Amino acid sequence: MGQQTKVTINIENSSALARKESVVAVKWENVLSRFPKIDTTNFLVLDAITKKQIPFQLEHKGLQSIQNLLIQVNVKAKSTLTLLIQQGKPQPFNAKTYARFIPERKDDFAWENDKIAFRTYGKAIEKTKEDAYGLDVWVKRTDKLVIDERYKLGNYHIDNGNGMDYYHVGFSLGAGNMAPYVNDTIRYSANYHQWKILDNGPLRSSFQLTYDTWNAGGIKVRAIKVISLDAGSQLNRIENIYTFEDNKPLPVVVGIIKRPENGIMSLNEQQGIMGYWEPNHGEDGITGVGTILTSPVSNMFVDNKQLLAKTTVKSNESIVYYAGAAWNKAGEIIDSKQWFEYLDRFFQQIKEPLIVTLK
Repeated sequence: MGQQTKVTINIENSSALARKESVVAVKWENVLSRFPKIDTTNFLVLDAITKKQIPFQLEHKGLQSIQNLLIQVNVKAKSTLTLLIQQGKPQPFNAKTYARFIPERKDDFAWENDKIAFRTYGKAIEKTKEDAYGLDVWVKRTDKLVIDERYKLGNYHIDNGNGMDYYHVGFSLGAGNMAPYVNDTIRYSANYHQWKILDNGPLRSSFQLTYDTWNAGGIKVRAIKVISLDAGSQLNRIENIYTFEDNKPLPVVVGIIKRPENGIMSLNEQQGIMGYWEPNHGEDGITGVGTILTSPVSNMFVDNKQLLAKTTVKSNESIVYYAGAAWNKAGEIIDSKQWFEYLDRFFQQIKEPLIVTLK
């Protein structure tokens, strides 16, 4: 028997929903077990039928060794896509995700994909009038990466043709941040004080933010948050680990800031989906914001400032949820119905992931 130089990957979609631009992870150890001599700088991924190259990324998760092969695919409902891994020079593909620390703008941390962009606030902006607690949204209507260009121009509150920052966060959870909720009060931390990029494109960017210990209503809490954004997705995957001394679970909330004018809300406690279609903001358009919790929600409610979804976490155990946004002027999701349907579909995709097998 000669040395194996080709691997077949089957990606099965057993659900009734077509998958578009989905990023799938294939365990690298499974690739190696079938193709031990693979050269990481000289292989490509092909559609078995069309022989077209498929975009991929080697994911490290902040470690030296490769953890996963990420592939971006379209798979029709109730069907299987077959791909081949073989030797050869991969064609260059444009990066569709990007994340970076922005020391030139008071320690912002910003990240984006081909659909939308976000930022969160760092140490240098604390105790200034520009400080904000939540996640910020930068809307865009281009699949190109825009963060560097916008920071360079400096006037990102103006639409220079590809979108802007008109989202208001203030002292709220913004577009889906999470915080402890002790004695019916949100216990905000300070901003992140340490950051680490784990992977940076072309298909997934992920990073870790560390928050110093704070007093959450008499409970000393510290937090590590890992945020990752895939190409083609409106939502971030957010994994938080809270550490505290109490044996009891800690109540936490995920929140979306509400505008003074009437927006459209959708609170689905059963499935943990919270959606908000903001009121129109003049020529700036409309932002839709949404969150999906994967742990049971005890209740969802609206206070005078925010939509909130409440759940609990145990010390040192990770909690995973999804949060993100869409802009009507990007032309893909243009009304509340489409936005709430997008969140429902995303929930279904979490529930019924694509099944990967190697041959």
